[in-house]
Amino acid sequence: MSAPSLGTVWRASLRRELTLIWRSPADIVQPLFFFVVVVSLFPLALSPKPALLALVAPGAVWVAALLAVMLSLDGLFRRDQESGALDLLLTAPVVSVVPVAAKLLAHWLLTGLPLALIAPLLGYMLQLPVAVLDTLMVSVLLGTPTLTVVGAIGAALTVGLNRGGILLAVLVLPLYVPVLVFGAGVVRTALDGLPTGGLLAVLGAILALAVSLGPVAVALGLRISAGD
Repeated sequence: MSAPSLGTVWRASLRRELTLIWRSPADIVQPLFFFVVVVSLFPLALSPKPALLALVAPGAVWVAALLAVMLSLDGLFRRDQESGALDLLLTAPVVSVVPVAAKLLAHWLLTGLPLALIAPLLGYMLQLPVAVLDTLMVSVLLGTPTLTVVGAIGAALTVGLNRGGILLAVLVLPLYVPVLVFGAGVVRTALDGLPTGGLLAVLGAILALAVSLGPVAVALGLRISAGD
């Protein structure tokens, strides 16, 4: 029997991951609920003054999105490890990067994408001008996949450790800084009425680098954790 093609493996892996995540509604609702709650607390902690809220809104939305993505990453590979599926993935007669990339895409579609879609509503709640909300959504759309991929590298390296969530945060938070800086910066630039194309291009370049090299790094991290 011939080995399945990479396209077949990709489709089957993506379908499997989407089904598994969809069967665990908490994995979808928890990051979204956390995102909404954290952003909603800023007006209570600071001030209801519109000018102040609009000033802190870019950083508030982006920090909340970053933390929400991190919250969803700790168990990214843990279920597969406990069920033995992770060992099968690493020993399968296909390139392990393909199912890993499918897992990352499925995870972002059901956790990161909802964050990007709801970000304009939360930005409006923080008194951001309507003209800036599309820039906010585009920046989160470009940034959350990078956060997912970078966080997945840390999750792969800590999957076999007890209480690996703390180590995961230590590993990935410094790597999140460029995305956070450019993501919040592009919204502040839009608030000032300046062109945002350059900063969005930087976010796109970071995303392209993460998508091209990230799945390989994740697969290597899983092999390191498995002791291969």
